[in-house]
Amino acid sequence: MKNVNQLLAQAQKLQKNVNDAQDKIKDKEVTGIASNGAVTISLTVNGTMESIIIDKKIIDPNDTEMLEDLIITAFNDAKAKADAIYEQAMKTATGGMQLPGLF
Repeated sequence: MKNVNQLLAQAQKLQKNVNDAQDKIKDKEVTGIASNGAVTISLTVNGTMESIIIDKKIIDPNDTEMLEDLIITAFNDAKAKADAIYEQAMKTATGGMQLPGLF
C-alpha cells in the first residue's frame, strides 16, 4: 500500500506542477511577424489573438490573396512560438516525462 500512496503523491505533485506551469504561461504573449513586419499578430500562449497590425502600404484591394497569405504566415509564426513556450514549460513541469495528451 505504501507504493500506491507514494505513486499517488507523485501524481498529485506532477499535476500541481503542470497546473502551476499552465497558470504561469497562460497570459504570456508571443508575436508572429510576416514580411519584415508588414503583418504582426500577437497571441497568448493559450491561442487567444490579442492584436493584429497590418501596414497600410501593403493593402491592395486588387490583391487580397497576398494579404491573406501574410496574415496566415504571421499567425503560424506566433502559434509556433506559443507552442514552443508551452512545450518547454510542460517539459520543465514534468521533469521531461512524455505524458500523452500534454504536449
